[in-house]
Amino acid sequence: MLQTFLRSLLAAARRSMRRRLDQLRGVAMQPDLSIVVCSVDDRRFTQCRANWRERLGDRRYELIRIADAKSLAEGYNRGLKRSRGDLLVFCHDDIEILQQDIYTRIVDHLASADLVGVAGTSRLRDGNWAAAGQPNIHGQVVQPTPAGGLTLDVFGLVGRPTGKPIQALDGVWLAVRRNVVESLRFDAERFDGFHLYDIDFTYRAYLAGYRLAVCHDILIYHQSLGQRDEAWQRYLNVFQRKYAEQLSREPVGEQYCMQYSVHDKAEALALFRNLTQSQGGVPTGG
Repeated sequence: MLQTFLRSLLAAARRSMRRRLDQLRGVAMQPDLSIVVCSVDDRRFTQCRANWRERLGDRRYELIRIADAKSLAEGYNRGLKRSRGDLLVFCHDDIEILQQDIYTRIVDHLASADLVGVAGTSRLRDGNWAAAGQPNIHGQVVQPTPAGGLTLDVFGLVGRPTGKPIQALDGVWLAVRRNVVESLRFDAERFDGFHLYDIDFTYRAYLAGYRLAVCHDILIYHQSLGQRDEAWQRYLNVFQRKYAEQLSREPVGEQYCMQYSVHDKAEALALFRNLTQSQGGVPTGG
C-alpha cells in the first residue's frame, strides 16, 4: 500500500513538473511582436523579412506571411488568427524601416495609444485621409518619384505630437494592440479588394473610442506610390456610403505637404533628424 501511494505521489509530481515546464516554454516562445504581411511576391517578401530581421535583432517576434490573400482585409484577419503577440504590426510588403530601434518605438507609442501609424489625419472628410488638407494631416514617408528620384514627404511638424485626436491612419504601416484588432477586425465583407480597408479599420477604431496616434519619430521608405484607379474609386464610394453621417463637413484646408528631394534613403533619414531638431521635436535616433 505504501509503495503504491509513493508511486502515485511521484507520478503526480512528475506531471506537475511537466506542466510547469510546458508553461515556461510557452512563455519563452511567446513573441513580443507579431508582424502580418500579405505578399504574393517572393522577392518583395524576402526583402521585407530581411529588413525586419535587421531592425529587430534578437527580439522575439514572428513574421506571418499571407501569400494568397483574397483582399488585404481578409489576409490580415487570417494573419491575426495565426498570430500570438500582444502587439501587432500590419504592413505592406514593399516598405523598408529606416531606423534601427523600431521595437522600442513601437512599445513606447503603444504604451499611450491603442493604434498608431506613420501618416494620417485629425479630421476625416472622406476615404482619402489627405483630403482634409492642412493643418489636419500628419506624418512622414520617403517615396520614389516618377522620374526615378526620392522625396521625403512631410505632412506636418515632425518629431512632436499633433495635439489633436487622430481619426484615421494610412495602412502602409500600422501597429496595434491585440485587444483592439480582435474587437474590430478588418471589414473583409465590404472591402474585399486592396483599397480603403485601412481607413475603414482605423476610423472605426476612432469611432469606438480607441486612441489613435501618428508616430512622428518613425520613418519608412515606401516603394510604391499607390493607384487611384477605378477600383479605388469604387471602394471610396463604399466608404462614403458607410460613414455618410459621421464624416466631417468642415471646409477643406490647403492641399500641400513639404517635399524634400534626396539622393538616397540615408540622406532622407539624416534630413529627417535635422528637421526634428530644428522644429523642436523629440530625437528620432538612427
